[in-house]
Amino acid sequence: MDFNVKRLAADAGTFLSRAVQFTEEKFGQAEKTELDAHLENLLIRAEATKHWTEKIMKQTEVLLQPNPNVRLEEFVYEKLEKKAPSRMSNHELLGQSLIDAGSELGPGTAYGNAMIKCGEAEKQIGGAGRELIQGAAINFLTPFKNFLDGDFKTILKERKLLQVKRLDLDAAKTRLKKARMTDARAAAEQELRMTQSEFDRQAEITRLLLEGISSTHAHHLRCLNDFVESQTTYYAQCYQYMVDLQKQLGSFPSSFTNNNQSPVSAAASISVPTIPVTASLPSVSGGSASAGGFNELRSTNGSRKARVLYDYDAAGSNELSLLADEVITVSSSPGMDSDWLMGERGNQKGKVPITYLELLN
Repeated sequence: MDFNVKRLAADAGTFLSRAVQFTEEKFGQAEKTELDAHLENLLIRAEATKHWTEKIMKQTEVLLQPNPNVRLEEFVYEKLEKKAPSRMSNHELLGQSLIDAGSELGPGTAYGNAMIKCGEAEKQIGGAGRELIQGAAINFLTPFKNFLDGDFKTILKERKLLQVKRLDLDAAKTRLKKARMTDARAAAEQELRMTQSEFDRQAEITRLLLEGISSTHAHHLRCLNDFVESQTTYYAQCYQYMVDLQKQLGSFPSSFTNNNQSPVSAAASISVPTIPVTASLPSVSGGSASAGGFNELRSTNGSRKARVLYDYDAAGSNELSLLADEVITVSSSPGMDSDWLMGERGNQKGKVPITYLELLN
């Protein structure tokens, strides 16, 4: 019991000494030991890393889930360590509505069939978006969160301890200056040596942790590359889904009959607009313009020269990569998908999509 009382009194005295030192420093009544420039720069960089990591995480979450109410619900479930209920995305909801409408209006009609095709494409985009969100959560957001909850909290803890050691050091310096008696001065000098040693050791620990921020930056760079790759895959999938959908809709007649087989007026006919795309992306209309030539090529089973309209990266070993403006030989074979031809370039041979080609006379 006597030991505990003495320990409590010693701790109270140490705490009071730190408080007095801190207060006097704020009022300019006591000297303050400054950290070396390298350590100060490391602290500044760590704070900047923490600040921007938090901001990037927040904006990424907004990008992946624009609905603030859903984000709040997911946050609550995360704090409760429970799994949030699965819900359909906006694309999936739209897709399901289109499919249901097309089924009720008549999948045998052009309008009903078109709605079903559009609904299936929207659900495919929704599925791709779900994969993007899951990939970003695992490969991008989780490492950022681990840094904030793990490494940076450790840095913050050691930094606070460094501040405590610095206050003890400066308090010891002050007591040495005020010491007049020989015995008191000797005790103050011994205390100063001890506090200086503890401060130096803590400064080294803090410095090593702060220098580890460079490794954190390298890790986050790899995460950023993964996130960009996930987005590249997502947008490429969405584009391909829309190209395929446009080709399917382009095969529908511009006017059709109703359930009683009576002609539908021109005002009620479906006109499928061409989806505008940038110059760097393949245009379905370019392939449609040569539809007659492609049909003739298939019927004769011959070969023709074709100019490549856009770059194309082969998705498998049975496909042929293309470069814009090059001329290759194309042919068709029985049973081949109508959207593909067999392309030849020297000794290289593989399937090529017709939407990337323009037949030459």
